[in-house]
Amino acid sequence: MSKEHGNLSINSQNIFPIIKKWMYSDHDIFYRELVSNACDAITKLKKLSMIGEYEAPDDIEYKVEIKLSAKDKTIKIIDNGIGMTKEEVDEYINQIAFSGAEAFLEKYKDKANDDQIIGHFGLGFYSAFMVADQVTIDTLSFKDGAESVHWSCDGGTEYDISEGTKTTPGTEITLYLNEDSYEFANEYKAKEVLDKYCSFMPVPIFVTNEDAGEQTEEIPEEEVTEKDTVLDTFIKDAVTEEVEKEDGTKETVEKVPAKKMAKIVKRPVAINDIHPLWTKHPNECSDEDYKEFYRKVFHDYKEPLFWIHLNMDYPFNLKGILYFPKINTEYESIEGTIKLYNNQVFVADNIKEVIPEFLLLLKGVIDCPDLPLNVSRSALQNDGFVKKISDYITKKVADKLSGMCKTDKENYEKYWDDINPFIKFGCLKDEKFAEKMNDYIIFKNLDGKYLTLKECLEENKEKHENTVFYVTDEVEQSQYINMFKNEGIDAVILTHNIDQPFITNMESKNENLKFKRIDADLSDSFKEETSKDELKDMTEKLSKTFKDALGKENLTVNVEKLNDSSISSMITLSEESRRMQDMMKMYGMAGMDPNMFGAEGQTLVLNANNDLVKYVAEHADGENTKIICEQLYDLAMLSHAPLSPEQMTGFIARSNKIMELLAK
Repeated sequence: MSKEHGNLSINSQNIFPIIKKWMYSDHDIFYRELVSNACDAITKLKKLSMIGEYEAPDDIEYKVEIKLSAKDKTIKIIDNGIGMTKEEVDEYINQIAFSGAEAFLEKYKDKANDDQIIGHFGLGFYSAFMVADQVTIDTLSFKDGAESVHWSCDGGTEYDISEGTKTTPGTEITLYLNEDSYEFANEYKAKEVLDKYCSFMPVPIFVTNEDAGEQTEEIPEEEVTEKDTVLDTFIKDAVTEEVEKEDGTKETVEKVPAKKMAKIVKRPVAINDIHPLWTKHPNECSDEDYKEFYRKVFHDYKEPLFWIHLNMDYPFNLKGILYFPKINTEYESIEGTIKLYNNQVFVADNIKEVIPEFLLLLKGVIDCPDLPLNVSRSALQNDGFVKKISDYITKKVADKLSGMCKTDKENYEKYWDDINPFIKFGCLKDEKFAEKMNDYIIFKNLDGKYLTLKECLEENKEKHENTVFYVTDEVEQSQYINMFKNEGIDAVILTHNIDQPFITNMESKNENLKFKRIDADLSDSFKEETSKDELKDMTEKLSKTFKDALGKENLTVNVEKLNDSSISSMITLSEESRRMQDMMKMYGMAGMDPNMFGAEGQTLVLNANNDLVKYVAEHADGENTKIICEQLYDLAMLSHAPLSPEQMTGFIARSNKIMELLAK
């Protein structure tokens, strides 16, 4: 082969500076591109061998080797795959497939950001030039009579190609790193990046630190195999120990006999798992396999609640495992990770076009070889096929959850407190998912029993038709909870932030359905029957007294005869006003005056059957009336919501004063 010098077939002199600067947002991705190309080359050769177009040596061990030299600042990526002829190097390396090049270059030549703009044009091999000043290729095709080829390029638009020295099929790519990229030749950094992108590639990957020299280990001679390179054999000294005899004298005893040992070259260990769990049939996997895989991939040592193994061959190929993790925090803080793979090559985390948004709260892996990715494997082509994949994943999750509810209700209820944020978020985000899960949404009531919406409505049907009462804080609302229990009225526990938008959504879908927090109003069940005018005078008198004492002219005061005379005062806040306040908090408006939208909905309820309230009514101008009014108001507020720091300070000081008065 004669030496040849030529120009790369591209449409601009400026291609390489742009490749180096903007090809990918993360420069470490060159490892993924070059290693996955090496795996592809081996996969192709194996297929040719299977169909009889290539006769592989009996002892061949297909593998990708990565040789690092921090000293020489080089990285070598070597495969024993299909290799290339000179003509194929011309086609695949020298001619860069680059559509719309001129318009693209004009648009981006002066742009300085990290957007992945070149990956869309299929320049995976050229990611090497993001980190290397020079790249060489030594390759030999598997074809009979093929000649070895050596290719070299220094990052300009010119290359050199000549006869090479490679004697076995495959390709060796050498990167001579630029000054900013020396770290990638460091063994620890390289393994960190390879673990991120290449942990499950389908061909064994071995990493060698060439600066470290030959690595050796010692093993018993009987454990030596034909694959081991024996450097030396020797007798290992026996381990002895000095022990004391019964007569008090000491003797040396041989505890472990001498062994014949061999010093061998340490066998390299592949850094990847070529048969990850998702590639297996669910019947082949044990619960411990799933848990171990979860720990390994997500470094989460809290056991997942359960998982869904996706295994589909038609109408598209998709495999994966989705885990429902144990949640110990509020809904806002949940962060999941869905890792997307293409033929066991890592693509990205949480690609929303493929993974339904609500499932991004889960942890898992999805591998879909049919995904319409560009050659950079980093972004999706605009394709309706992707929506079908997303819909399939949603359906499988809904099928798993509904199936569990029907056939394993006990575990479904046990997991409900942890999984309900996922389900409710899914119902808000995906109408089809909501339809499938409609009959499997359950609510925990005051007795810890789980009920469907239909069962909840049935519980209170006689007294409160089409109304579901709920609790958001069992401690703060304990007074109301006791009242409900005493009157035989049920309520459900809704403590997650997702619950507020979720119940609003349910109300919009179910005519006449109404959710009310238990402190939203006092129903007739808690009150004695009175005539319209019976409490009119007392209400007017107490309303004026409390407004004057508290300095709250806009305060709404209501006097009722409650069944429980021990209750002196309560606060109720209309459901509409409270939801408005919750919305203010959700959108970062918590610092605003809470009465801005909700003052009209807040009511101070005074119990006409309570002796303290009667005292205030009879002694409106009494010496201690003001302090009693303030205390009754704060007590009512305490059973409704936490007091502000200023209110709590006043409440404590006032409580001390009242005790002093009692002591006198």
